[in-house]
Amino acid sequence: MTPQLNWTRDGKMLSLHGELDQDVLTALWEARQEATQGVSVIELSGITRVDTAGLALLIHLTALIREQGRSVCFSGMSENLLTLTQLYNLPDELIPRAC
Repeated sequence: MTPQLNWTRDGKMLSLHGELDQDVLTALWEARQEATQGVSVIELSGITRVDTAGLALLIHLTALIREQGRSVCFSGMSENLLTLTQLYNLPDELIPRAC
């Protein structure tokens, strides 16, 4: 099965579904400006796999949303993603968990 990453936007929520890894990030990267317009919550419960490239994209989306003048938080983070943030000793400001 070919890995996929899909996303939907509903009001202030951007929901990601599928695999968040280097093999499938290009489409979201190219659509990041449009995908984050008006977003203040990124829902991750639909993510089945994440790697360090996916983590880097989430950090970038956080910065992009803040540059657009809004605060942002992540909902539905998996244990895998939490472990990655801890391994890299990332501060909560980069991957804000509290919604």
